[in-house]
Amino acid sequence: MGKISAEDIRLTANTIRGLAMDGVQKAKSGHPGMPMGMADVAAVLFLNHLRHNPADPAWPDRDRFVLSAGHGSMLLYSLLHLAGYDLPVEELAAFRQLDSRTPGHPENGHTPGVETTTGPLGQGCGNGVGMALAERMLAARFNADGYPVVDHYTYVLAGDGDMMEGLSHEAFSLAGHLGLNKLIVLYDDNSITIEGATELAYSDKVKKRFQGYNWSVIETDAHDVESVNKALRKAKREKNRPTLIVCRSRIGKGSPNKEGSADSHGAPLGEEEVLASKRNLGLPEDRPFHVPEAVRELFASQRKRWKRQASKWTRMFKAYEAAHPDKAALWRTHRDDVLPENLSEFLPEFPVDKAVATRSASGKVMQGLAKALPQLVGGSADLAPSTKTFLDGLGSVGPGSFDGRNFHFGVREHGMAAVMNGMALHGGFRVYGATFFVFLDYCRPSVRLAAIMNLPVIYVFTHDSFYVGEDGPTHEPVEHLASLRCIPGMTVIRPADPTETAAAWIAALKNKTGPTVLALTRHDIPVLDRTVYPAAANVEKGAYTLWQSGAGAPDLLLLASGSETELALEAAKIMAVSGNIRVVSMPSWELFERQSAEYRESVLPAACRRRIVVEAGVSMGWERYAGPDGAYLCLDRFGLSGPYKALAERFGFTVGNLTVMIRRILDSE
Repeated sequence: MGKISAEDIRLTANTIRGLAMDGVQKAKSGHPGMPMGMADVAAVLFLNHLRHNPADPAWPDRDRFVLSAGHGSMLLYSLLHLAGYDLPVEELAAFRQLDSRTPGHPENGHTPGVETTTGPLGQGCGNGVGMALAERMLAARFNADGYPVVDHYTYVLAGDGDMMEGLSHEAFSLAGHLGLNKLIVLYDDNSITIEGATELAYSDKVKKRFQGYNWSVIETDAHDVESVNKALRKAKREKNRPTLIVCRSRIGKGSPNKEGSADSHGAPLGEEEVLASKRNLGLPEDRPFHVPEAVRELFASQRKRWKRQASKWTRMFKAYEAAHPDKAALWRTHRDDVLPENLSEFLPEFPVDKAVATRSASGKVMQGLAKALPQLVGGSADLAPSTKTFLDGLGSVGPGSFDGRNFHFGVREHGMAAVMNGMALHGGFRVYGATFFVFLDYCRPSVRLAAIMNLPVIYVFTHDSFYVGEDGPTHEPVEHLASLRCIPGMTVIRPADPTETAAAWIAALKNKTGPTVLALTRHDIPVLDRTVYPAAANVEKGAYTLWQSGAGAPDLLLLASGSETELALEAAKIMAVSGNIRVVSMPSWELFERQSAEYRESVLPAACRRRIVVEAGVSMGWERYAGPDGAYLCLDRFGLSGPYKALAERFGFTVGNLTVMIRRILDSE
């Protein structure tokens, strides 16, 4: 066991069991079984292997520990408390209580030392893959002879539920393909879920599954601390593959009457069973949240070691800066996601005489931006030729090759989104991911968590409406804009033309407090002449007056986004003789809501109650801008299969139909 004895490890593990039992019991809710079952493994990991610095939780070269089985959060909170993070025992006693730093599931940014928000099973698996991928890519870019500035491991603790979730299959398959050898997954193999024994629904041969993924697999007894320590040492020596350590455990370990039972999974043990468990484990029965002095001294000694490790790295990095100033400067660009002030100078120009799909325009914009932003990396879920998101000449990330900037996620939309989150959490890259808009449904849980964690990831969703055409309703995302706009913290931008697309990319890059969606067309649309119309940079305001037929207060407002903006513009010009019509380009509700009340009133004056919304999606949500008298040219049904122009005619997305609507509203009292 090295400097720390097996006896000290076991005492630490039993201390963790006591803290977990007490926290759950006091809260009268929670999951004591997993923390008790994996306490030995966690104690070995934290005391003998994990490199981190509680005095500086953001130390760049720390190992990452991800509790994918986030329901067992008291395991992590107990470890963070013992390790010396800013998480006093009072917070353990406030487990699951309002405003505590110990919420029911771990939350990144809320509790020091928590690397990612987990709870929805499988998410931490994908996040861990993203973190390990970021580590390998940064190492390929910045390490130099004698200066391993990026050299750390990612540890993920996952349970049976994680293994069942489809997301883990996607993410771990990709990790094995890439050969992420510094990813180590500790599998809590206790054969218990909420309903009972896993054999009710689960008989996977996990070892064979992971060997098929190109993983190294080690099996160990989760309660044999020397065996666990040996397994971790072996995993860290692996040079070509990620490692799964199958930890055969007993859920609720130490509980005389509930060990090995689903009864310990998701409910307090009960006062009597807590006391019986403490007697069984040699813990004082009358001292809740007790930490033996020997354990406190053990972690105090470890904190000194961890601090020395971090200080050694800091000294090395200072020498690295002197020896490799260019690399060090680039490191800061990556770490701080530095955006050049002249970023707009890297944008292409779009001739007004040639219609361009906004997906194609986005692709051209990305080629320019990639030259200015070395930290910009990303890829597609097997759709780069269609989403136009491959960065030309900048190489691909693949097995044994991590210096490229293009990912090939394969047909793994959910895995892609979870890996993106992990990379963003790790730091060092600005990440985008692309697929058809309709496949948002396949990655929505990870998209939602990106919003919860305020991660600045960028989603490039193309084929954004029924104009997909021949592929039919399965590929026509009529409801997806509404479903994204209702996610708190999400910024959705649906640009009206190629020039707005370029501005949308700038807005997305500037948004560092949450995720951004770019919803882009498959079909070609006209380029608006910005010598005639206001600058496309107005996209950053979310909505702006694109055109008005006369001076003064408008008689009618046309609110449009995306490809329908040109339709609104054409109809307004035809109907200008009938009234003072204003066309508002409204690519982003969220950006618009961030503007001053005065600006919003200037674009959408309250006195003008005659309004028509024009968008090739469901109308739900537009009521907030259409008002009680508003009308809608939207699509509150699923699409059809056929040429997109025929669909536009069938659904009424024509200049003729819109002019009829305008005339009817202007003629009304």
